[in-house]
Amino acid sequence: MTDTASTLVRALVASSLMLAIMTLMAVAVSTANAAGALAVGRCGAYGQAFDFPSATQARTSALSQCQGAECRVVTDLSRACAALAVDIVDPCAANGWGRSARLGSAQNGALKACYKDGGKDCVIRTFICDARG
Repeated sequence: MTDTASTLVRALVASSLMLAIMTLMAVAVSTANAAGALAVGRCGAYGQAFDFPSATQARTSALSQCQGAECRVVTDLSRACAALAVDIVDPCAANGWGRSARLGSAQNGALKACYKDGGKDCVIRTFICDARG
């Protein structure tokens, strides 16, 4: 192999390694913000937070968004989804929430919990997924 070809091969290998390192760094940064929370209050009130650096920050944000009475964080999220369902006829009556790795399962869980709470016509009020949910 000539000196020029050898130099080109080394440059190509070095470039490939740099690209791989940069890709791994980007993945690490994007998964670092993978904390979320769902807060629920009375009469369909809710607050949600996703893609926060920490669970504490996500919980604080979700609670600050919940504008109803008796708001509380019902679930934290880490690479997951959550959903809230309420009875559309009387949102102050039945409600339910669900959490799962997949959005559809979280929504199904919320609807089941709402009907179990006495709901007659439950609908999804909100849903969230964090960075990896």
